[in-house]
Amino acid sequence: MASKNYALAFACLTLATSSFAQGFGDSQSIREWNFRLGDDVTAEALKPNDPAWRPVIVPHDWSVEYPASPDNASCTGYLPGGIGWYETELEIDPASDKRHYLYFEGVYNRSQVFVNGDLVGERPNGYVSFLYDITPHLDPDGSNQVSVRVDHSLSADSRWYTGSGIYRPVHHVTANQIHFAQWGTHYQATVDEQGHAILSIETAVQNHQKRTPENLTIEHTLYAPEGHVVATKTLPLSIDAAERTSIRTEVAVPHAQLWGIRSPHLYRLESELKTNGKRIDQSATNVGIRTIAFDPNHGFALNGENMKIKGVCLHHDAGVLGAAVPKQVWRERLQTLKEIGVNGIRMSHNPQATDLYDLCDEMGFLVMDEAFDEWETPKKKWIKGWNKGEPGFQGAADFFHEWGERDLEAMVLRDRNHPSIIMWSIGNEVDYPNDPYSHPILDKEGIGQQHVAGYQKNQPHADRLSELSARLAAVVRKHDTSRPVTAALAGAVMSNETEYPSNIDVVGYNYTENRYAQDHAAYPERILYGSETRHDLAAWKAVTDNDFIFGQFIWTGFDYLGESGAWPSRGFTTGMVDISNKIKARGHFRRALWSDEPVAYLGTYQPRDPKSKYVSIDAGRSWNYEPGQTVRVVCYTNGDSAQLYLDGKKLGKLKPYDAETAIIHWDIPYKPGKLEVITYRGQQQHATDSLAPARQAADLRASIQKPTLDEKYDIAVITLEVLDQDGQPLDASQLEVTCEVEGPGELVGLENASRDASENFHDNVAVAQNGTLVAYVRATADHGTVAVHFTADRTPRSVIEIPIQTGE
Repeated sequence: MASKNYALAFACLTLATSSFAQGFGDSQSIREWNFRLGDDVTAEALKPNDPAWRPVIVPHDWSVEYPASPDNASCTGYLPGGIGWYETELEIDPASDKRHYLYFEGVYNRSQVFVNGDLVGERPNGYVSFLYDITPHLDPDGSNQVSVRVDHSLSADSRWYTGSGIYRPVHHVTANQIHFAQWGTHYQATVDEQGHAILSIETAVQNHQKRTPENLTIEHTLYAPEGHVVATKTLPLSIDAAERTSIRTEVAVPHAQLWGIRSPHLYRLESELKTNGKRIDQSATNVGIRTIAFDPNHGFALNGENMKIKGVCLHHDAGVLGAAVPKQVWRERLQTLKEIGVNGIRMSHNPQATDLYDLCDEMGFLVMDEAFDEWETPKKKWIKGWNKGEPGFQGAADFFHEWGERDLEAMVLRDRNHPSIIMWSIGNEVDYPNDPYSHPILDKEGIGQQHVAGYQKNQPHADRLSELSARLAAVVRKHDTSRPVTAALAGAVMSNETEYPSNIDVVGYNYTENRYAQDHAAYPERILYGSETRHDLAAWKAVTDNDFIFGQFIWTGFDYLGESGAWPSRGFTTGMVDISNKIKARGHFRRALWSDEPVAYLGTYQPRDPKSKYVSIDAGRSWNYEPGQTVRVVCYTNGDSAQLYLDGKKLGKLKPYDAETAIIHWDIPYKPGKLEVITYRGQQQHATDSLAPARQAADLRASIQKPTLDEKYDIAVITLEVLDQDGQPLDASQLEVTCEVEGPGELVGLENASRDASENFHDNVAVAQNGTLVAYVRATADHGTVAVHFTADRTPRSVIEIPIQTGE
């Protein structure tokens, strides 16, 4: 039976309704769909009663639901693509005089949308949001079939896991014949030296009527972060029949509360469109008032304060959830990054979910928004397996010339009201030498540029970068001049032979710290930063030791699916945090460098060469070795010194912080017992951490940050820890756990951060790898209580109850 979604007939709109990211009308999420994998149907011949269909909840990523296979591409994490169809029904009052739209936040990829068999639009880019007016295609009887064909048959079209399907929300938007335009409200703020702000507001209105309306007004009301009214403005509006128009105004904000990374104050702009005093549309916009400045000698300043960006790169998946990531998962991930001390995020390498930008606004992150990983020519990808056969060239290049500028425009228009965004990136590593562009400079010896086999005459010439970057930068500047245009360069030596760097405002270097000083001297007006860097201390010191380098974005914040090595590699594992949202050793190392809170992390490993001065940033938590074995014990800390103890007895003397490695370490013979470190800042005790030999699992502890489910289909994030008999986490445990759900809920998946793609992450049994397991549980009703049970051998059952509270 077809899924049905019902649209209410509204007499008027109220401030309680939500316009979501499209910026007008009233929205209802369309969650219930039918899905089939395969392309043996057409939109005109869909038969939803066919058993090949199955019900799914959107957002939905089909790739992550199917088994991984070594025959699939390594870039996808060995997960499949294919062609899929989605189908649902919209019941719309045939007497309604409203206009009706479908707003898709993201469909991967090459989507076609049909209403009652009519093609209403197609969008090949899987990352951009788009909207279709379906009013002309509606059935006069009120029952309407919506069908979406998703073609991800070119599954190796990206260097990382993309997911497949309608993996972001879909909204049915209802609006009057005159309404605010899509993404039609835009603001910019200026702040004077006394802290008073001027908010410039531009609002676009669309008229679908065949007459010119009278007595139209727009009313803006600005609310302070605390909720009181700051300012109001009423504007008369004139708009011709079947036309679109824009109107600008300014609002004064005395003693503005500025948005910042420590205090992300958000105002609220409520805009109402009225005719004869009756509201016919509304929109709501979060407003962050802040100033940004970039200087070639002094780097970046936020609200007049120079600062270093401590950034990470993020892809858009979350392990077992694939690319369909709920907002609460992103919230908890961002909280973990805050704990590490991260203040910047690079959306690599594509526009991401609106939820993520909203959270960055709310939590105070500086964002680099990015549009593309390739332009007119695709990069190499392994099509079957990894490092086998000849690489292929699947990608987005076949539609770049037709859609690229429109896709970039969509990103800027959708995202430009987010105060967290400080840069627009038009590309990542599109200048990687010989993949695809080449230049004669690559034949020159000693240029210090990574490349393969010198100049390749048959490859596209690097001069193409000049023309393309100029076109793309112009698109950005047409719609927003309040932020700089940037790009992440992988081939700075080659790109310096073109106009590419001069066509953008801020130039990012990927893994090219060795050229910072040289290029700062050669191009003194160039603003530089590390758009993609390693985790090591040298990459960070290249930032701290140079005033003109304003920050770095480390690859990566989280482990992610895809870009895998040999089977059964599940994905890339250079993150500070694993896929289950547990901080890894290198995350604690970075926390010691970046966090303002006291940090002490104790780790150990066996050095291959005890005489080596190298000290690892990836020391694990094991304290189980053979007696007498030499063990390197490390302490990551932001203290000045540290004292090591075994069973309460000092091991050696107090050791000072080593500025060369940013690590305090000891080489000691192993002896069982409780290993403890106490760090000091000056003479004051600063922080402490401890390790003990592994014990048997004695208990399970389930916890949840958000203790309720808000509605049907909301997802709870439950973290399970394995504990010893003293109630301490067993970080090295590999206990097998069973998860069972009772009540109005269902298990979506179990995530243990395993690197093995062949595991079944949708089963209800999994190993709590490294003592941690995350269960994702979805509500299946609007009311009730979901009980989630965890059981394992020789441990008590752990149960967590989660009420569903719809707010009714």
